Amino acid sequence: MPSEQLPGSYPVGRRLWLRVRFPPVRPPRDMSAETRAEQRKFVVGPVQHAAATVAAVFGLVGLLGFLPGFTANLGELTFAGHHSGALLFGVFSVSALHNVVHLLFAVTGLALASAVRPARAFLLGGGSVYLLLALYGWLVPIDGTANVVPLNTADNWLHLALGAGLNAG
Repeated sequence: MPSEQLPGSYPVGRRLWLRVRFPPVRPPRDMSAETRAEQRKFVVGPVQHAAATVAAVFGLVGLLGFLPGFTANLGELTFAGHHSGALLFGVFSVSALHNVVHLLFAVTGLALASAVRPARAFLLGGGSVYLLLALYGWLVPIDGTANVVPLNTADNWLHLALGAGLNAG
């Protein structure tokens, strides 16, 4: 191999060059420059908007779960388990782990909202998880030892509505 750099090649060692060739990308001949520029623009569709909105709402709920004005009995907030006495908006039972899961769900949703397929997967997957969580909340006794998530009746109905709404789209 020659010791000088060839076009499209990169040095790998002292005398070794790696030649990288990419196939040429040619736009169709009937396209104008303006049309090609329009195709390169990032387009956000309704599914992506929905995923980003759901993620933002979950992020807000996750943050509000740690704030005293929005969470009643904040002093009784436990890390995890059904013994947490904290109630978001005075209605929904929450724990620190519950709030962190909402925040992680929000970060995941915002990351997946950048393209249509991942955004749709986020909405459908999240909806399925919330339907299962509603079922779990109704099958497991609220004060039972198997209840590792702070759930109450209001949480169960909210999870059912969220699951149905996220899977409806």
